[in-house]
Amino acid sequence: MAVIRWRGWSVITPLTNPLKRAWMNLKLTRNTLFYNSFTNWSAVMDTLFAPMFWCVDKFVHYLGPIFVLLVVVLTTTVVVIFYVCLLPHKYDLSLGWTIYHLIFGHWLLINIVFNYFMAAFTDPGHPPQAVPEVVSICKKCIAPKPPRAHHCSICDTCVMKMDHHCPWLNNCVGHYNHRYFFMFCTYMWIGTIYVCVCAKDLFREHFLGPEGFAAVTLAPQAVMQYLKKKTQMYEQIEESEVAALSEDIGEISDEAMSWFHQCIIYEFLLCSGVAVALGFLVAWHGRLITRGETSIEVHTNKKERARLKKKGLVFRNPYDFGPVGNWRKLFGLGHGRTFLRHILLPSTHAPLEDGLKWQTTTYKLEDSPLLLL
Repeated sequence: MAVIRWRGWSVITPLTNPLKRAWMNLKLTRNTLFYNSFTNWSAVMDTLFAPMFWCVDKFVHYLGPIFVLLVVVLTTTVVVIFYVCLLPHKYDLSLGWTIYHLIFGHWLLINIVFNYFMAAFTDPGHPPQAVPEVVSICKKCIAPKPPRAHHCSICDTCVMKMDHHCPWLNNCVGHYNHRYFFMFCTYMWIGTIYVCVCAKDLFREHFLGPEGFAAVTLAPQAVMQYLKKKTQMYEQIEESEVAALSEDIGEISDEAMSWFHQCIIYEFLLCSGVAVALGFLVAWHGRLITRGETSIEVHTNKKERARLKKKGLVFRNPYDFGPVGNWRKLFGLGHGRTFLRHILLPSTHAPLEDGLKWQTTTYKLEDSPLLLL
């Protein structure tokens, strides 16, 4: 019986062996030059993304003023459109509701402007040269760092209780402006929802039209119908005045009606988009505040929690005083301060702690001056 054997490998092997040796030599050269037993995938990814981080650190500092100007311009346009287009519409419906909108809307506007200004222009706090409690040395500043302080590569300085660098504020969010940042996000979120609710009827009329189909192009006819409804209140006016009024309405240019139409759609779409984005942001920071963490500490605590879990231990955040205690610390409530006066109304009160020494769940700060002797 004849046996057929495949002898192709005898031909392929002499060709592949040089390639294998070249590949092994290449790996040996790479490991000889770059091998490090402490290297892991996290370090490799940090190295790969280093150019991107460098670009962010260099250019975000210059883009900050542009983002601040953008916030101011967009907020101003929303407020102007609300005064020009939405408030007169509410006035026609009810005088009582108009008074309510004036009070509630201006309360929101004052809190938004105040908290944004304070968050953007309040120094978040930087550790001095003499730090009473040192936990590490900053490798960039070559200076001692107090607990919860971190170095901001964009501002190129250490920030006390640093949460993150916010390009929309062109400032770091830290110990002294953390409350202003969160209150601005919260009031702006409430404000955008409020504007969307007020503009809902007009937006439906201008965007969907009478038959419920989305208008792809501008619809000046819808604006004309809206303006004609306005003339019903003048039914008791003399015929000459009615004729003059109708003539004035007919002279309204298509451009003006188009602007009115675009403003309504712009107002609703912008505020609804910002409301969704800010909703997620407020929920995320609210979760961090409830747990007594910052945006940086949530990552360090996660690593520490995993490390202790391998040893059979349970990690406990030393700055977690429970949901109520954590929120009171953020708002700086204490020493006679109240939620009504210092949170619902603009207030420049300072936090309860100085950002250098922190009370923890296992260590309580003493106010006695004898401890300083």
